[in-house]
Amino acid sequence: MRKAIKAAFFGLISIAFVGSATADITFVSWGGAYTASQQKAYIDTYSKGSSITVENYNGGLGEIKAQVEAGNVTWDVVDVLPDQAITGCDEGLFVKVDQSEFINDMVVPPVSDCVVPQIFWAYTAFYDKAAFPGKKPKNIKDFFDVKKFPGKRGIHTWANALIEMALVADGVKASKVYEVMSTPEGIDRAFAKLDTIKDHVVFWSAGSKPLELVSSGEVVMALAYNGRIGAAILSEGKNFEYIWDATVLEQEYLVAIKGGNEKEALEFMAHASTAQALADQAKYIPYGPMRKSSIDIIKKGEPWFIKDSGNIDILPHMPTAPKVLKRAVIADPVWWADNGAEVNERFGAWKGS
Repeated sequence: MRKAIKAAFFGLISIAFVGSATADITFVSWGGAYTASQQKAYIDTYSKGSSITVENYNGGLGEIKAQVEAGNVTWDVVDVLPDQAITGCDEGLFVKVDQSEFINDMVVPPVSDCVVPQIFWAYTAFYDKAAFPGKKPKNIKDFFDVKKFPGKRGIHTWANALIEMALVADGVKASKVYEVMSTPEGIDRAFAKLDTIKDHVVFWSAGSKPLELVSSGEVVMALAYNGRIGAAILSEGKNFEYIWDATVLEQEYLVAIKGGNEKEALEFMAHASTAQALADQAKYIPYGPMRKSSIDIIKKGEPWFIKDSGNIDILPHMPTAPKVLKRAVIADPVWWADNGAEVNERFGAWKGS
């Protein structure tokens, strides 16, 4: 499920950016605009002498584990999800990292001893402003209120983020969501709230689909990846509006593979996790840096996002902007690792009933 989410989110492509003919480091990420932003912010600015080849993958630990167990490690630095970071570190697949330089500057603590920070991406509700010429939806309660705001809603085909948003819409504070989700009554409550929109939903699985649904008018509101919404606004001029309330933030990290070019990998990761480098990535894509000081750099440097027609303010499009964080839910990868299979099985039954 998580692989499918990431593939849809980043729009995987099978190309590689190459720093020079001889690669001292192989950097592995998800492809598309996301990897292109890493190329510009981290790789093109790296001056330690190591040449860097970039490859794309579909997520998971299978290939990494195979390389480590065979003693033939060809990947050095990999962009991973939190559950991969936790499991891979516990299984000895990744190198432990000195986190003293950034640990007190992170929006949330790192999920394992083997990671350096990258970005937050988010599930966010949005709509086309033209669909609501009068009163406009402002929060997640409005997304679930089909009487106040009639029309179809676009939602994804898995439970992650939907459970959290349903509970906030039902009155649970964002900070208490996982406490409530850890009880059978809490999950029942989330599904009861989902029942209120069940007859008004259109399901999507591809990351581009919710934008198409909203643009065509098939739905009046949808949940989508914030990066997709931001790209549509910033690069395509779409008349979309975010509903940042109860946006659910997911984390992204870098790790060094045990048995690879560990010294060079760790040096590169130290560069790629500086406050400036993380801020620089936001010049090319609207994801949120995991370091607080990176947000400060962006705030002082606005307009930050680079366009041929002139730079644009990026903070209004970022899921880690201070005003967004106050109302956000930060996804708990441990909770989903422990409970995700059961909850998604119930969600699948709910969809089909």
